[in-house]
Amino acid sequence: MKDLFDSCQFGEFRLNSRIVRTGLWESQKEKSGNLTPEIYNRYENIAASGVGLIITEVYSLYPKDVFSKFTNTVNYTRFVREARDLTDLVHVYDVPIFAQLGFVQFNKKAEHNVKIEDLTIEDIRKIQTDFIIAAQKFDYAGFDGIQIALGNYYFLTRFINPYFNKREDKYGGNTFNRLRIVLEIIKVIKANTNLHINCRLNAFDIQKGGMTIEDTVEVAKILEKYGVDSLQITRPRSPQYFSRENYQKSLLANACNSIIENVDIPVIMGGGIKTKKQINNVLNKTKVDFISMQRPFVADPSFLIDWQMEEEGETICKTCNNCYWKKTSTCFINRAPELNINYSSE
Repeated sequence: MKDLFDSCQFGEFRLNSRIVRTGLWESQKEKSGNLTPEIYNRYENIAASGVGLIITEVYSLYPKDVFSKFTNTVNYTRFVREARDLTDLVHVYDVPIFAQLGFVQFNKKAEHNVKIEDLTIEDIRKIQTDFIIAAQKFDYAGFDGIQIALGNYYFLTRFINPYFNKREDKYGGNTFNRLRIVLEIIKVIKANTNLHINCRLNAFDIQKGGMTIEDTVEVAKILEKYGVDSLQITRPRSPQYFSRENYQKSLLANACNSIIENVDIPVIMGGGIKTKKQINNVLNKTKVDFISMQRPFVADPSFLIDWQMEEEGETICKTCNNCYWKKTSTCFINRAPELNINYSSE
């Protein structure tokens, strides 16, 4: 029988449990981008709780991206020095930490939110170069891996999706061509850093004409072939999704099973599980070995400590989704009185 607190192997890493913490927004940063004591304290609490792997909040590739004001970027002067302090702190607890990297819009000079089909080859090379430079910074800063955001609706997610990518050159058309921009990034990162490469993928799409689970399986197989070390499978964000949560959870578990059957690298299942019993049921009734959680760690960064002592563990997260919609790394309901401060990004 598998248990969420099993010590287990994840690629080259030995994890303290099967739980992966995934971040999203970073609202506790200073306006200049620098890390604050609250951020360090939060990461230490998560690392000390019994988590297996930490994936950071999104680092925005571009300082003027639509999401950059809600999270950190890699583009401030002290990034490597401060991030090294963060990774050193997490490593004290024998927990690996990956840096999550993505962006939503590509802007150049007076052109904003350039469409995928309007990108020139020079634009593609700039995006690839910027990704590789960011990866080198992560490597210097002591991160164990990088998560390339190919899930939800980040720019590269749309690039690899036939619904959005209508290009007619070698970066459009079939699955391999749509992935080419990512595969070329992966090749250079593998050759020039020691980073474990994880890719976050949507299991399926809401919109007609987007990626099916069969498409995602094909993408997963190509990514593995070209050097990706692990995958995280997530669910698309939409009100329609949350209104059918239980049904969609079963679809996500089935999608993860299909992917796991077709690759030989670790696959993390993400998305909405709130109790210890539910997690262990998934672990023992499917092929899934790793579960990621985001909102429960926002509600209480140390909740896994209680779960290790409780027979029936349940997160205090109410799934109000305010942390998502208001783009904050703090909980609106469960803040302790001494922490009842709105660390907004404005």
